[in-house]
Amino acid sequence: MNITITGSLGNIGRRLTETLTAKGHQVKVVSHDPGKAAAIEALNATPVIGSIEDADLLLRAFEKADAVFTMIPPDYTSKDLRAYMKAAGERYANAIAETGVQHVVNLSSIGAHMPDGPGPAGANHYVEAKLNDLKDTHVLHLRPGMFYTNFFGAMGMIKHQHIIGNNFDATVNMVLSHPADIAAVAAEALDTLNFTGKQVRYIAGDEKNGGQIAAALGAAIGKPNLQWVGFSDEEMLQGMLQNGLSEEMARVYILEIGAALRSDILLDDYRKHQGTAFGKVQLADFAHEFAGVYKNV
Repeated sequence: MNITITGSLGNIGRRLTETLTAKGHQVKVVSHDPGKAAAIEALNATPVIGSIEDADLLLRAFEKADAVFTMIPPDYTSKDLRAYMKAAGERYANAIAETGVQHVVNLSSIGAHMPDGPGPAGANHYVEAKLNDLKDTHVLHLRPGMFYTNFFGAMGMIKHQHIIGNNFDATVNMVLSHPADIAAVAAEALDTLNFTGKQVRYIAGDEKNGGQIAAALGAAIGKPNLQWVGFSDEEMLQGMLQNGLSEEMARVYILEIGAALRSDILLDDYRKHQGTAFGKVQLADFAHEFAGVYKNV
């Protein structure tokens, strides 16, 4: 089949591309970075270089595709991330409708059941709705929790301050998902087209609180006393700004999500469907992966 993947060769896209080309599919990969073209070709895929904000590029990328994988890459320069995400979702829906794509696997997020959800959740709800409005297209929305790989960003804090934390305390639970599990579900769906209508599937490898995460990662790297610290929103914001993150990214992707986890509203719909969630990578598995990266930092 002809399959188009958006999101370049990130943690999900690379795995997805490798799996689908190995199965003999003709794969196009959309990337904004011309420097990724050679790497895409090395995976036996065809690069489509340009921005997802270019409607004409999306038409070229989706032309003659039997299925597409849609995701919205973060825009670290955007002054309004929700507006950026909603506009991207509209362009995806328009390009899918215009090119007649029959099957879509869409990367959404936990919390997307809430129209005005915190962080990117509300915008993902809007994107899901736009894709669900496509009458002749089958859509599978994948809703992962917090990415394990986000903890790689805490390595500096662990090395230099000997703590790990966020804007919630050690007792707050997180649903954790690994990009490998997301890619596995997406690859199976795109390879078999085994979904019809409009469906949602949660991706969750584990559910742990901050204290359990600190203990697992600390034990794996030889810091058994590593503690999870709950920072105030302002302390968290200032730390992220000092590390170069924009205020918009910090507030939308981290502070608002942390506040929602504190109140436990983010996981309401997931609780109803967690029995059918998919995820093989558990915290103990990721701790070994984390340790392997940590020793080289």
